[in-house]
Amino acid sequence: MISTGYGICVVISVLLTLIMALRSYDHIDSYDWSVSLLLPFLIIGYWLKAQVSSAEAQLVLFGFIQLTTALLLAIMLFSLLSSCGLRVRLWIKAAVYGVVALLLLPIWYRAAFGGAAGAGETLASRMEHTFNILQYYACLLAAVIFIAALVVLILSRRRGISRRPAVGFLAFSGLWLILFFVEKRLGTDFSALPFLYVVMQLVFFLTYDQVRSHDISALITDSQKSHAARAYVAVGLNGRFLSANEKSFDFFPELRTMKADAPFPEDSEIGIRFGRMIDRFVENGILTGFFSSGERTLAYRISDFAVRKGGAPRGYLIDIRDATEEKRNLELLTDYNSRLNREVAEKTRNIEAIQEKLILSMADMVENRDGNTGGHVRRTSDVVGILVRRILQDHLFPLDEALARDIIRTAPMHDLGKVSIDSGILNKPARLTPEEFAVMKTHSTISGQMVKILLEGVEEESLVRTAYRLARHHHERWDGKGYPDGLVGEMIPLEARIMAVADVYDALVSKRVYKEPMSFEQAARIMCEGMGTQFDPNMRIVFLCCRKDLEQYYSAIQ
Repeated sequence: MISTGYGICVVISVLLTLIMALRSYDHIDSYDWSVSLLLPFLIIGYWLKAQVSSAEAQLVLFGFIQLTTALLLAIMLFSLLSSCGLRVRLWIKAAVYGVVALLLLPIWYRAAFGGAAGAGETLASRMEHTFNILQYYACLLAAVIFIAALVVLILSRRRGISRRPAVGFLAFSGLWLILFFVEKRLGTDFSALPFLYVVMQLVFFLTYDQVRSHDISALITDSQKSHAARAYVAVGLNGRFLSANEKSFDFFPELRTMKADAPFPEDSEIGIRFGRMIDRFVENGILTGFFSSGERTLAYRISDFAVRKGGAPRGYLIDIRDATEEKRNLELLTDYNSRLNREVAEKTRNIEAIQEKLILSMADMVENRDGNTGGHVRRTSDVVGILVRRILQDHLFPLDEALARDIIRTAPMHDLGKVSIDSGILNKPARLTPEEFAVMKTHSTISGQMVKILLEGVEEESLVRTAYRLARHHHERWDGKGYPDGLVGEMIPLEARIMAVADVYDALVSKRVYKEPMSFEQAARIMCEGMGTQFDPNMRIVFLCCRKDLEQYYSAIQ
């Protein structure tokens, strides 16, 4: 019956160890892994001892059990100290393990060379005596674990040490000591310790993820560990404090008094700060940010963490570093860039003002030669501005702010080519002959060429392109009967279609040497009749929306 129970314990222990190995943990503590491997061998030792009948075999297995138990308890002691942030020096570990070797040395010597130290002393008796010493050595280790776990529980508030590992070690060592002394007292042939080991391994397996969440060294990557100047704070999904590294206490001294798994105090500034970070991360996916702590500026990066690959998130890891100098340099750079941008903007405005004066001066020069169109350039430029602003306001065309600005800036240049037209043709008060009109039509082509010569290499490519299209194509017609290229419909650039409306409307309502101005009503009728033949039909709604503004403009300047 006992043998069957031990066998079941062996199966459970081996399965738990295999599952642990298959769970793909990013980091498994060497002590935890050693315990997971030793427990199945230790339980197998109990199972084999229950199977054999010879005294010699039982003695060997008894020695194996005591040796493995001593090693197991020594490793568990080191694991307990590690969970408190205490790293045991190598020579101390060597001393603890060396005691086992020293106890077994007489057995190894007699097994190799034979003989006995005293009369009547056999190797078997010497082995049994040594193994009994090992058993009491294991008992001493269990007692040390019990006392150490009790001390850790008392001091668990210090530096946010989690109580869970200490409670587990205290319970295990206490039960181990009780079973040891009860079995010693009763002199039983079997031991209940294997069942205790299986229960301990099962609890260890079920709580491992949660326990690892309280070990900051298990949560940060190797690359993060190399950043000694950074603070790392782990916070649970429920907003409770889990663990932190030593550097975090320099940034936030109040973390030293925090208890693992405890909520941050309601009036705690750092608790409120961490809560806001987590809320921004969960709700908006914001990973990084800055905040002030005293005279320092700290930068943070937040992410969720799992203790094994593919595992469910256990909480949030906050990576914090001192960015005071970085922030100061950034502010200086930002201030410098702002001043530089202001200077560039001011110089740009000056250059644009000079360019606009140059354009208007050239337009004035054209108008001084053209007695028929005095003030035409300025008026059509103002009309273009009225049309463009209405298009933007009511979203009547796919026109963006940049193109609208370029159209308004380049409108005064649409007739620059007239400087090349003979004055006799330009200022003729009568109707032009077909030959003279053919010469006059060349002004749009020349206008396009002139704006490219004036602007290329000085202005942005987009503005040069707009000026060229507007100047060359503002006499094109929607029905294809315009000049110089006979473009049809939407082949005509939008800027030229807008300019065409402004150009013709100004010609209708303005006085020329060969005609009087038309009334606004008559001009509006002619403009509307031309929509779909001379003008883009979609410009009809634009013109009608602007009609009142246009009439007020011309009434004011007459």
